[in-house]
Amino acid sequence: MSEEASKSSYDCDICGKSFSVGSRLTNHKRIHTGEKPYQCDICGKSFIEGKSSSLTKHKRVHTGEKPYPCDICGRSFSRTHSLDIHKHSHTGDKKYHCDICGKSFSAGSRLTTHKLIHLGEKPYHCDICGKSFSQTGNLTRHKRIHTGEQPYRCDICGKSFSQTGNLTRRKCIHTGEQPYRCDICGKSFSQTGNLTRRKCIHTGEQPYRCDICGKSFSQTGNLTRHKRIHTGEQPYRCDTCGKSFSQTGNLTRHKRIHTGEQPYRCDTCGKSFSQTGNLATHKRIHTGEQPYDCDSSTCSFCGLYHSDICGKSFSDGSNLTAHKHIHTSEKPYHCDICGKSFSNHIHLTDHKRVHTGEKPYRCDICGKSFTDGSNLASHKCIHTENHMKLAQKYFLLLKNHQYVSCLKDSAKIFYKRIILLLENIAELQ
Repeated sequence: MSEEASKSSYDCDICGKSFSVGSRLTNHKRIHTGEKPYQCDICGKSFIEGKSSSLTKHKRVHTGEKPYPCDICGRSFSRTHSLDIHKHSHTGDKKYHCDICGKSFSAGSRLTTHKLIHLGEKPYHCDICGKSFSQTGNLTRHKRIHTGEQPYRCDICGKSFSQTGNLTRRKCIHTGEQPYRCDICGKSFSQTGNLTRRKCIHTGEQPYRCDICGKSFSQTGNLTRHKRIHTGEQPYRCDTCGKSFSQTGNLTRHKRIHTGEQPYRCDTCGKSFSQTGNLATHKRIHTGEQPYDCDSSTCSFCGLYHSDICGKSFSDGSNLTAHKHIHTSEKPYHCDICGKSFSNHIHLTDHKRVHTGEKPYRCDICGKSFTDGSNLASHKCIHTENHMKLAQKYFLLLKNHQYVSCLKDSAKIFYKRIILLLENIAELQ
């Protein structure tokens, strides 16, 4: 028997790590030398290991081959390791526990990665912008922001993605598959991440904490986005106008300003929108749904407490937030020119036009222009027979309020509109 065959272990003379097989030591040494002799003949990417491992697994990215199916739900995977981790989602087996926060994982590698969050260790650095990461996979995905590489292509619609997870999510849209089920409420999801987020709603768990302000989050992505408030980082830049954003979603929505794209269409009236949120709010016009209720018991005119809750309802949350400022008298939006404050950001936008002289709202009947839409709406009444009725409505709103002696901003708005109406009516005489 040769001396090599009789060896029980093979030791790396650089770092001292031991291996039971000589070929594994050979592959390991390439980590130190940087040698990558095995090249993909499709994209040219190089690897340390050849047929038996890294290159073979990589080629499945191009071919879409997933030879390892789950015998419980039928989902297939390109690697046995991924299949093993997936199976734990059915059994609920999470035997790897973090000794710092107690969170459990189905794979040891995920626990190792998780611990880096607590340690704050980020050993992998981007050689383009210098940003650091706790995982090599995150660094690889980040670099695609710089290169624009999208190696994962959907074989159904042809759309390409920079991450396999995004491709998987895309395919679930086509197939309607939702293999991940919450064992608390029974709701199913197409992504494990969404299932994890759902469970955090039930448990209230927020394990990711900002080391600057102490705010906690249920998702690492939310923590990353939050930190950009402190750092001012805006890594996503529009290649049309140069404007930068802290989130990819904001950049995507912004780009639709340039392209005019409105991919979200109302199936009732056919109107299209650039954002799903705007479509959801619009649909409530048809359904009459107003799910956001004001629970305040403070009078919007005098500021005094009443036994009756306001109870006013709104079709979207932002309108409710703006409405609540009426009760609290809070005015968080400040004009940077004159310092005047407002309870609603839209009122601030309208006010700034006093300084700029901008009058974007134009009457299509007589051509007169206005700084805000409400003044245009009031003006248009002079062209109809309803102007006196509207004036009467405003007078009644003031007259019927029991605290008319201590009027606040809302009442002043009514007065202004009455004066505007009377001026417009005078023009017709």
